[in-house]
Amino acid sequence: MRFRSVAAVSAAALTALVLAGCTSTAEPSESPASADPSVSDAALCEAVAESGEASEAVTVEGTAGEPSEVTFEFPLDIPALQSTVIDEGSGDPVEAGQLVSYALSAFSADTGEKLGDIGYGDTPVLPAQISAENPIGQIIGCAAPGARVVATFPPSDAAGGEVYVFDFLGVVPDAAWGEEQPAVEGMPTVELAEDGTPSVTLPDGDIPTEFEKATLKEGDGQVVEQGDAVLVQYHGVSWDTGEVFDQSWGGQPFTFSTNGGVVQGFADAVLGETVGSQVIAILPPSVAYGEGEINDADLTGQTLVFVVDILGVQPESS
Repeated sequence: MRFRSVAAVSAAALTALVLAGCTSTAEPSESPASADPSVSDAALCEAVAESGEASEAVTVEGTAGEPSEVTFEFPLDIPALQSTVIDEGSGDPVEAGQLVSYALSAFSADTGEKLGDIGYGDTPVLPAQISAENPIGQIIGCAAPGARVVATFPPSDAAGGEVYVFDFLGVVPDAAWGEEQPAVEGMPTVELAEDGTPSVTLPDGDIPTEFEKATLKEGDGQVVEQGDAVLVQYHGVSWDTGEVFDQSWGGQPFTFSTNGGVVQGFADAVLGETVGSQVIAILPPSVAYGEGEINDADLTGQTLVFVVDILGVQPESS
């Protein structure tokens, strides 16, 4: 299958963000959200592409939330991005900065050929953060969950024109939503702020020398498997110093592949867990940044504690 534009959001995010948060000791990034949410939401509503002759020429068959088929006279002339609402959905409109789940069927504007479906059934794509600047925001604006939209993309140097039937499946929480689990004796304790930001209290005693993890909240979503791309919030504390050395909270959720790009212990923390879960993991140097003399320059030799909220998963084959 060949997808671009909207479908590329997940793949591009995966490529760009691998290693971006967990392999650095940089200070947490500041939130990209506007200081005035109403301004961001107004911009999102205004960002949606106008309906036009190209998008209105597409007839869609099928139920919103399931793969679709279309008919239109081809080749379809697409002068600019156009967006036509087929189903308005219901509930509260999406707000700028929220995470959204979506799916789409894609078609060639030149031949009418179906290029494929992504995001449906057991093959989800990672949730994406919506804004007025990205393609999803320009397709659905401030639509309500359940909305179905026809989006027509003009040809580019890399590809011909394309027609997408885009389904806005819903808003995804930006913190774990699973059922709380009993505390595990000997593990650090975790308290959550109102927005979900964790804080960790380390127990007294010797620093652990083996990898350990425990599920703090058990979600009801898909199981994370080897090779999957995963969207998470995380909070990292050094057991040696007691200091927070990195976290995604206050910025954007972090995307990585369990096949590499993060230290082994971080991937092991989420493998076998379900979407919606929150886990805590203890990483000795052997599955973190290696043995060696502890210093202020990096995390070599340190035992790390991560609290990880699993927000979404994308199978390797998607």
